[in-house]
Amino acid sequence: MTIRFFRNISRPMDWLNYHHLYYFWLVAREGSLNRACEKLRLSPSTVSGQIRNLEETTGRKLFTKSGRNLVLSEEGRMVFRYAEEIFSLGRELVDTLNNRPTGRPLRLTIGVADVVPKLVAWRLIQAALEIPEPLQLICRENKPDQLLSALSQHQVDMILTDGPANPQVKVKVFNHQLGQCGIVFLASKVLADQYRKGFPRSLNNAPLLLPTENTILRRSLEQYFEACGVRPNIVGEFEDSALLSAFGQEGLGIFPVPDMILDEVKRQHNVHLVGRAAQVHESYFAITVDRRIKHPAVMAICESARLMLARGSKADIG
Repeated sequence: MTIRFFRNISRPMDWLNYHHLYYFWLVAREGSLNRACEKLRLSPSTVSGQIRNLEETTGRKLFTKSGRNLVLSEEGRMVFRYAEEIFSLGRELVDTLNNRPTGRPLRLTIGVADVVPKLVAWRLIQAALEIPEPLQLICRENKPDQLLSALSQHQVDMILTDGPANPQVKVKVFNHQLGQCGIVFLASKVLADQYRKGFPRSLNNAPLLLPTENTILRRSLEQYFEACGVRPNIVGEFEDSALLSAFGQEGLGIFPVPDMILDEVKRQHNVHLVGRAAQVHESYFAITVDRRIKHPAVMAICESARLMLARGSKADIG
């Protein structure tokens, strides 16, 4: 019988020197090598050498030079975010061991695509505020592709949007479909009374306010109009749904909204139902870097949204 013994040899990256990480974190946080060295009571050459060792260990350039200043690289920003978490947990551990309250809430950064109506975003995110843990919520609004870039750099924890990730954007993410809801048309009382009868044929040459052509909803509505054999008069196009609703409130045109926020929009803008666009739906997705969602607030959002949208899809609006 032959017995072989193997040493457990790990790659260099498996052994991260946390002193080096701490020096990097402090320089990044202070925004200056000299200020960090004053706090550490070490020479600039010593601290610079330790950061270079960290860069060699990680195989990433963490800082770039801009004149006399050091600026975090893309990889550096990601490492800094992890370092913030690591040393924050370290302080929390010391506080816990000394029976001091930590007061540290759970942090959730959500990227909301600019195509998602604000009221819809609120309805979907609301469940995160109901979890037992204290929560620090940060919402960032941007174009979907820019949010995907932020997600890949761990600057946001999840994205709420109206479609799956653009496959042309080369980032590894996972699409979690939350569900879909119907679309209704609303208008001021005068326009609603005028165009409600005979809907949707009544939309032929009717004044309409629509989302811009680069949106999924706009393309769905154009297919709907074609199927109904109507050609509305598009008097305005808007990227921002809140602005679209404000123009609709003033009686400038009939406008579409997701039926899940029908009551809120009617109440806030004093508008009335014209009709429901049969077979037109708007979908909503949560996009994360994890196949299996672990963040408790993200889990709460996804579970609540799926239930809410599933109920809404069965509702009959008169």
